[in-house]
Amino acid sequence: MIESDNDELNTNLPEDQETITRVSGMYKDWFLDYASYVILERAVPAIEDGFKPVQRRIMHSMKDLDDGRYNKVANIVGHTMQYHPHGDASIADAMVQIGQKDLLIDTQGNWGNILTGDSAAASRYIEARLSKFALDVVYNPKITEWQASYDGRRKEPVNLPVMFPLLLAQGGEGIAVGLSTKILPHNFIELIDASVKHLKGKGFTILPDFPTAGIADFTNYNDGLRGGRVRIRAKISQLDKNTLVITEIPFGTNTSSLIDSILKANDKGKIKIKKIEDNTAADVEILVHLPAGISPDKTIDALYAFTSCESSISPLGCVIEDNKPLFVGVTEMLRRSTDNTVQLLKSELEIKLSEFEELWHFASLERIFIENRIYRDIEEEETWEGVIKAIDSGLKPFTKHLKRLVTEDDIVRLTEIRIKRISKFDIDKAQQKIDALDEQIAEVKHHLANLIDYAIAYFVRLKKEYGAGRERKTEIRIFDDVDATKVIIRNTKLYVNRVEGFVGTSLKRDEYVGDCSDIDDIIVFTKDGKMIVTKVDSKTFIGKDIIHVAVFKKKDKRTIYNMIYRDGSKGPTYVKRFAVTAITRDKEYDLTTGAKGSTGLYFSANPNGEAEVVTVLLRQVGSIKKLKWDLDFSDILIKGRASKGNLVSKFPIKKIELKEKGVSTLKPRKIWFDDTVRRLNVDGRGELLGEFRGEDRLLIISQSGSVKTILPELTAHFDNDMIVLEKWTPKKPISAIYYEGEKERYYVKRFMVENENREEVFISEHEKSHLEIVSTDWLPIAEIVFGKERGKDQKENQEVNLEEFISIKGIKALGNQLTTDKVKQINLLDPLPYETETDTSEDDSDNEDSEDSSENSEPTLF
Repeated sequence: MIESDNDELNTNLPEDQETITRVSGMYKDWFLDYASYVILERAVPAIEDGFKPVQRRIMHSMKDLDDGRYNKVANIVGHTMQYHPHGDASIADAMVQIGQKDLLIDTQGNWGNILTGDSAAASRYIEARLSKFALDVVYNPKITEWQASYDGRRKEPVNLPVMFPLLLAQGGEGIAVGLSTKILPHNFIELIDASVKHLKGKGFTILPDFPTAGIADFTNYNDGLRGGRVRIRAKISQLDKNTLVITEIPFGTNTSSLIDSILKANDKGKIKIKKIEDNTAADVEILVHLPAGISPDKTIDALYAFTSCESSISPLGCVIEDNKPLFVGVTEMLRRSTDNTVQLLKSELEIKLSEFEELWHFASLERIFIENRIYRDIEEEETWEGVIKAIDSGLKPFTKHLKRLVTEDDIVRLTEIRIKRISKFDIDKAQQKIDALDEQIAEVKHHLANLIDYAIAYFVRLKKEYGAGRERKTEIRIFDDVDATKVIIRNTKLYVNRVEGFVGTSLKRDEYVGDCSDIDDIIVFTKDGKMIVTKVDSKTFIGKDIIHVAVFKKKDKRTIYNMIYRDGSKGPTYVKRFAVTAITRDKEYDLTTGAKGSTGLYFSANPNGEAEVVTVLLRQVGSIKKLKWDLDFSDILIKGRASKGNLVSKFPIKKIELKEKGVSTLKPRKIWFDDTVRRLNVDGRGELLGEFRGEDRLLIISQSGSVKTILPELTAHFDNDMIVLEKWTPKKPISAIYYEGEKERYYVKRFMVENENREEVFISEHEKSHLEIVSTDWLPIAEIVFGKERGKDQKENQEVNLEEFISIKGIKALGNQLTTDKVKQINLLDPLPYETETDTSEDDSDNEDSEDSSENSEPTLF
């Protein structure tokens, strides 16, 4: 315990009791001084130039050493230690980070790889010099404010005169005491465009752009302020039916950490993969091989849900301004940076104007001095004061047009002119020099008078000279949330002991229910009419006489439960149909009225809303006339689980028998395609594709000339070259015109999808072959625009009825040649009218996100 200099705090206390000690003296301010130092001098960049102190000192040292040639990084680090008091390791690490951003430093050697996470070689092996961009926008000693270095031996810049939103281009991150900063990198070209818009008084929006590319959702970016969030995903595509390829990775990850996260998810059973190959070199290429029977689409979503293929970044815009931390959004950062650039450009112009005017002044004085032979006036003077006075007197009649008064320093400079120069003085050349300076002065004054236009031209020049190859890398897209429960691999088995009432994954000697995952919920019904939803566990007691167990799907309106129960021990019997869409986990629900002795007599779970027919048999009691009749569940309305139900009979029921399996009573689902996120949905977003029953499929045709059909699963992914997506009509032919590369002619073909479970290519495999147009209309019409040939008249456009032009053939058929003439363009026109059979399906449908199933689960009879 530190001894206190305030003894009053320690009086009247037992010897073994701790005391409160107030620190004073040096202790009082040490922590505050330390916190201030870390915030201002180490962790947080300045808003003026976008540099942290160590970065600024590195850039200043590189300018000190710059002679156009590469310098060893170790040499630069050693030179920087004259300005930075924290050792060579911190300087070298900061320099590598700047170099990897490929903007300010021209690097040579192994500087590491941000894609793979490989570190740079030792500083004695790598070299660096300032880039042309850095020399152009970062330095100007004439407008730089200087201060003494930490040891007082040298001068270093307070801030570098950076004339570009460098902080936003490079991004910045740091953790200080009590605060942190995380400014994401933005696109070079977009920053310049935004600066120009700001100078023109227009609004703008800037979004991050990451060097690792990837796909990002900036919906909640919040201008880079606290509370914002950016979701970033790897770019994953399907190479073939058993292989996925990752070509871009999220910012903040590398291929090594990404592969580790995939392997961990595989070890935990959340995904299932066969092996991973990392072929990354200059570009990312990670091959993920899948076992047979594993869905590539579902695996893509699982990679986003359970691995680093999707990450979330919380930006936090914090900078130093006037030696204080300032929390500010990226829009305001850009405005301030652009306004600062304008002021720096103004300062440059004012200095340049002053220099030009000074040159003009002395050139004019020199001409007057020589042309009027004033130098002869000093021949008789014997003192220095007399010389100065004589020249001053000689100049006075000729200096009325000068822009300022003649000073003694001006006269001294005139006396330093050599005789040789006077003897070779050319009046015409001197006047030409003065006229050229006049033009330069006028030009600078024009720029100052039109400063905003000058600044805009400056930014446009930067874009033209340095913008090549700096186009946006990160694709902007809105993400759908991935439901982990729908994409996780069912990595364990679920068992039930119906009699004793246990459910779990460890009851391997009992009845097998099905596969499940460790994040699933399960729904359980018991004979006494109780229902509960609970988390999957190794062994859970539910209650005796379990009649149904299944994996629970949240918000599932398509799974319908049919139930007949007796109300109380001797009460009437009721029938009800209901869905379970939302519950409180581990809460027991009573599906009866709650009367003592209530029990279930019949129960079935129907994944697609099936309604069976059962036979009800009563006991022979008294004078009951009708002891047997059929009950059709399709006559019972689907209501909430708490509903009492419809009366079946007031008399005791002997038994209930299944007479006829049911068909779905639910209407077909309407499915939409949202082109923004390129996903299917049942929420009404995007283009309506149609109403789908259990076996209906989607037709997909791509620009590469392939066709396939798939079930409309909401987890399906769609490639960017997809040109047709619609509900598949099996009897409707597909018409296509394609260019056959080997024969160098256009061909027409009409065909049907022959294998609904396999993707097939319907154009030839020649490298020059390409699909021109494709149509799924019954009677498509194409227009041929002919090219002009030498020596021939221009041929008129021709319309072709493709249904008449060629009959339906196999998908691999070559087709019929369209024409032998030179073709300029082929257009698809409106088709001819065609009457199809009326679709008798109902118009309305339930918009539920669940999977269809063609089979009912077996009912429970008592």
